[in-house]
Amino acid sequence: MRQHNFSRIMLWLGLGFIYLPMVIMVIYSFNASKLVTVWGGWSVKWYFSLLDNSQLINAVLRSLEIALYTAIAAVALGTLAAFVLTRIPHFRGRTLFGGMVTAPLVMPEVITGLSLLLLFVAMAQLVGWPAERGMLTIWIAHTTFCTAYVAIVVSARLRELDLSIEEAAMDLGARPWKVFFLITIPMIAPSLAAGGMMAFALSLDDLVLASFVAGPGSTTLPMEIFSAVRLGVKPEINAVASLILLSVSLFTFVAWYSMAKAERRRKSEIAQMQQMQAVVDAQ
Repeated sequence: MRQHNFSRIMLWLGLGFIYLPMVIMVIYSFNASKLVTVWGGWSVKWYFSLLDNSQLINAVLRSLEIALYTAIAAVALGTLAAFVLTRIPHFRGRTLFGGMVTAPLVMPEVITGLSLLLLFVAMAQLVGWPAERGMLTIWIAHTTFCTAYVAIVVSARLRELDLSIEEAAMDLGARPWKVFFLITIPMIAPSLAAGGMMAFALSLDDLVLASFVAGPGSTTLPMEIFSAVRLGVKPEINAVASLILLSVSLFTFVAWYSMAKAERRRKSEIAQMQQMQAVVDAQ
């Protein structure tokens, strides 16, 4: 009983340590005072003032666009890398390939950002591309960084799959690419969604890589906030952060609800199939 109470207390303390600062930020986004540390009453004027802050709005839209493209590319590349690592056990250079896939997980972002900056500068001098650094170079850098996380999540799911289902489909005449798209992809869909959301969040949160490979006119939201905070936190920053927190929470809830509904439907179909099989066996 004491162990149970201690675990519950530690759980609530951990949750409070994580989420209490967010709650305080949301509360202070409704602060009427220009000083974020001085409470001046309730007001929503800072949310309306965001409409006049075109620089901050453009940074938000730019970050969301880059994060969306990064999530799509990272899921595609990470899934292919995970499929190679889990379904092709023996090939020349497998250890090197696995190390290269997971290297961004342990590589300091400063080193990765500096390496990519030097790469883009050298390519611009040799082949003339990229002509200038901007959203494209940020997207490439974020995709390079996030692909490793997607590969780890998807490979863990692929190792748990029952290969007999795929083998049965191929025995019935299905080609490998058809088995991959119609059977494997639906079975690993939750891991793809988790990897995509992780890549989206990591790209939206990144500051170091974007600072190295960004150019004029390609300032992301973390860069904008970091430069503004050095001169003092503005109330608009609390407002935009609260809006992003609300959007991410709603998206996460919708994704969780969709996956839970799909899981219930799958269990219901399995139960119906088992009942039909029991009827057939009884006859």
